[in-house]
Amino acid sequence: MHGCYSRPETAAVLKRTVEALMENGAVVRNLENLGERALPYKISKHKQRHRRGGYFLVDLEAPPSIVSTMMDHLGRDIDVIRRAFIKHPVSKTEECSGIIPVSFEDKLTAKKK
Repeated sequence: MHGCYSRPETAAVLKRTVEALMENGAVVRNLENLGERALPYKISKHKQRHRRGGYFLVDLEAPPSIVSTMMDHLGRDIDVIRRAFIKHPVSKTEECSGIIPVSFEDKLTAKKK
């Protein structure tokens, strides 16, 4: 994003982006502000040259089909300098096997050690 924005303007850009993601079927899990910093190289975008920018990380779950739509959408947004989607592995969650039946008779007759 442009580096010279105030908080309300930055919030408006992020709100537009998150709303567009959700309208396209994404579930946004987290939004992290990585801060403003110098860009790795000068970037010319929307008839302006940029040397600094605000970096944000949006953690989301979405079907792969929205990536091209969102890349186009963000590419047209004059407040976004550069955009990228990075696929990261989904952490494996254990399935709940439910309640395991317990034989109370065995518990009553079992000897304590």
